[in-house]
Amino acid sequence: MCGCRVSVPSTKPYSLHRPAPASTKKSPLAAAGMPKRVPIAKQLASIKALAKGSDLEKAFATAALVYNNSTDPKGKLSKAETKSLVQAQFGAFIQGQENKPKYQEIISALDEQSENKIDFEDFMILLVSLTLMSDLLQEIRNVKTTK
Repeated sequence: MCGCRVSVPSTKPYSLHRPAPASTKKSPLAAAGMPKRVPIAKQLASIKALAKGSDLEKAFATAALVYNNSTDPKGKLSKAETKSLVQAQFGAFIQGQENKPKYQEIISALDEQSENKIDFEDFMILLVSLTLMSDLLQEIRNVKTTK
């Protein structure tokens, strides 16, 4: 797909806050009568409109699913959870960016009033901002394409 971690098919259930349950233990979600998380790859496969979709469409759908899987019942995500999600799922884009003023500005905004919630649009703007300032973007631009 797009090469980002979340688009790679996974056999493990996706969970931001809980490690995957050990096979010998009963899942805390199952014990509470709650459904288990469905892997992102299975969620993508169930969206029929994406069957013939481009890699770019699938990448955006993946970002939307990752966001939706992490949100509260109102569809919002706290700034602290957003920071954790970005660090976990977009590590390749943010690696080595810690000293850049723009990166520090973005992360410090997430640290301020970390209990405040952000919506999907703000999350996507954040991802685009991190991508644009990333050194990885320059590496991507330098890749030679062949026809």
